[in-house]
Amino acid sequence: MDKTALITGITGQDGSYLAELLLEKGYRVVGMTRRTSTDVHERIRHLMGEIEFVSGDLLDQASITAIVERVRPNEIYNLAAQSFVPTSWDQPVLTGEFTALGVTRVLEAVRAVDPGIRFYQASSSEMFGKVHESPQRETTPFYPRSPYGVAKVYGHWIAVNYRESFDIFACSGILFNHESARRGKEFVTRKITDGVARIKLGLAKELRLGNLDAQRDWGFAGDYVRAMWLMLQQGKPDDYVIATGRTHPVRDFVAAAFAAADLRDYERYIVIDPAFVRPAEVDLLVGDATKAKRELGWEPTVAFETLVEMMVRADLDRVASESR
Repeated sequence: MDKTALITGITGQDGSYLAELLLEKGYRVVGMTRRTSTDVHERIRHLMGEIEFVSGDLLDQASITAIVERVRPNEIYNLAAQSFVPTSWDQPVLTGEFTALGVTRVLEAVRAVDPGIRFYQASSSEMFGKVHESPQRETTPFYPRSPYGVAKVYGHWIAVNYRESFDIFACSGILFNHESARRGKEFVTRKITDGVARIKLGLAKELRLGNLDAQRDWGFAGDYVRAMWLMLQQGKPDDYVIATGRTHPVRDFVAAAFAAADLRDYERYIVIDPAFVRPAEVDLLVGDATKAKRELGWEPTVAFETLVEMMVRADLDRVASESR
């Protein structure tokens, strides 16, 4: 395969799995990164000899256009965003600049350089927010409950608008929660598995969490990036919900994580901390991926219980290694 893919947000969880997938398929993979004084390449360090890097910023139209002009990709995967929901309340304007207007800047670069480039936008189940129906599907109305969710709605609709206005092959994947051992520790799933590992190894005595009753549809990130690629291989662009169709409260994730570490009576380790409760909670998210299964041939391969165990085992190994 003689294709070039440009990935924004390549240093994140999804970017690392997507880079692996595309390299396996013979792509030339170019990752866009922001200049920073800290090393953010931990998740892709094992791919450093196989990926090209370009420096750019979603806040800077000129840099985005110059990168697209120089790289001339066949496909662009726009994964970069301010993606941590709690931070979006603390930095709502910056979240809007990156997560909403950043999408417009990439699409403008595509329109200016080569409208034939195929474009993937990372949409989010957080757009559904205060849900109007369950399960949520492509036609479910959006009701976002955070600045992050609001910004993602803008990014989603601007991709639709460029598709319809300028005939750009723009697809949005409305991805429900997808996790892995590469998830950042600020996210609740990884916070749980890291905390469980530390308790198991005697390095901590408690795990402080917020709302244990919020329900999410959790899948494996490696499965979900395959759906991204499949969307850009179709005959026509469209939007797809990517989900497992199963929902679990945070409490179930906690219980499964402690069980994976052979720790019983998990309640005695949990402290409910109001500091971790969202100003406006999203109570229930569960997706209907029927369209993706029918049109893309996509299905998840990693079950919830297996995912939790994978993450706990990885954190046990990592924490044990760091504490030696």
